[in-house]
Amino acid sequence: MKIEQFEDKGLAHFSYAVLSECAREIVLIDPARDPQPYYDFARAHEARIVAVIETHPHADFVSSHREIAQTTGAVIRVSKLVGADYPHQSFDEGDSFTSGKLTFRALNTPGHSPDSISIVLSREGQDVAVFTGDTLFIGDVGRPDLREKAGNLTAQREELARQMYHSLRDKLLPLADAVLVYPAHGAGSLCGKALSGASSSTIGDEKFGNPMLRDMSEADFVRELLADQPFIPKYFGYDMALNKAGAPAYAAGVQQVPRLAAGAGLQPGAVLVDARPEAEFKQGHAAGALNIQQGGKFETWLGSIVGPEERFYLIAPDEATREDLIRKTAKIGYEALALGALVGTPDTAATLPLLDVAQFRQHPGQYTIVDIRSATEHRDEPLFAGSLNIPLPELRERASEVPADKPIVVHCAGGYRSAAGSSIVAAALPEATVFDLGEAVKSFF
Repeated sequence: MKIEQFEDKGLAHFSYAVLSECAREIVLIDPARDPQPYYDFARAHEARIVAVIETHPHADFVSSHREIAQTTGAVIRVSKLVGADYPHQSFDEGDSFTSGKLTFRALNTPGHSPDSISIVLSREGQDVAVFTGDTLFIGDVGRPDLREKAGNLTAQREELARQMYHSLRDKLLPLADAVLVYPAHGAGSLCGKALSGASSSTIGDEKFGNPMLRDMSEADFVRELLADQPFIPKYFGYDMALNKAGAPAYAAGVQQVPRLAAGAGLQPGAVLVDARPEAEFKQGHAAGALNIQQGGKFETWLGSIVGPEERFYLIAPDEATREDLIRKTAKIGYEALALGALVGTPDTAATLPLLDVAQFRQHPGQYTIVDIRSATEHRDEPLFAGSLNIPLPELRERASEVPADKPIVVHCAGGYRSAAGSSIVAAALPEATVFDLGEAVKSFF
């Protein structure tokens, strides 16, 4: 037996290939959008992919389950509660299947979603591992507030939080302490609020170290779980629906994005997502462009700032980055929304001035300060008295709330978000003077 963990650092996503060496068969769990790494794993081990299990309809990334099934003939197994639109076999509590000496059995573990399952892996009758999806993380548990308006089954967050309490205590904690815990996400995921940086654990270690598994009442658990959850990106409902239907092939989606020449005519009214470094952007960009820089979390911020009802162009500094941006865009299913991708800005008429940080430090009252961190960050680590807190995911919709009678300084915690935020405010308030505090914010902590 071999368990291979695949990590997508940008989305903090873990997927798994479980190899039954005697049968030369592979079972995949929660695969990412690009199926090629799983094909490569199968080829390297001279094995065939026979099954794909989805622990729930994912909100934060697009899965390749349907494409893999169509390519390999593998059976997709998912809870009947999903109401999946693609060919599948239901996989719920009481269901199991074997591959060589390995047995996979389902546990219904609602809480993150009404249709969440966990998969217990046994070898010759001995439980070895449990794949917990977004139910149990390392050091945390899944958020229960994503299924109030999306999915085949919807549920209120309080109801799901109560279900989570019982799924953890009645289904997962009774497993043996030595059973390995393999979650679908790690630190940085928006599917929880305090995930560990570790990639795996054991039931025993989680009993000891996971604060959400300590002895507490259901009411206390619900209250603590619901407090201070992170924002819900705009793309989450879109991806959930796409995963329920089964996404189209990844490579074809990547190729369908038009690669445009720098001087190509662009569709009026479309969003311009300029991913060039912030220094280049500030020196000259097309009016109204949004500076979502290429980086480790580009796809998350793209899907948090730009909604699935919008069409957009990608602007990259070079061809290699352009291809990388398209691939990242496809990981959240947004390639279908991209009107094209080009190298270099189509216009340099708009600029953003550089802030005199020393002047700002001496006279902060002469500026309108906009803190685009989350409400929790703003509350727990206040930086500037009287600053206006509008979290970045809400800024495009709320930029009109920013007073324009003084120069505006936009800040976050490190500079990445404020580059996007200052571009949003400048686009919304073209008559205002807008500054980005950028990385200089670190000197104020």
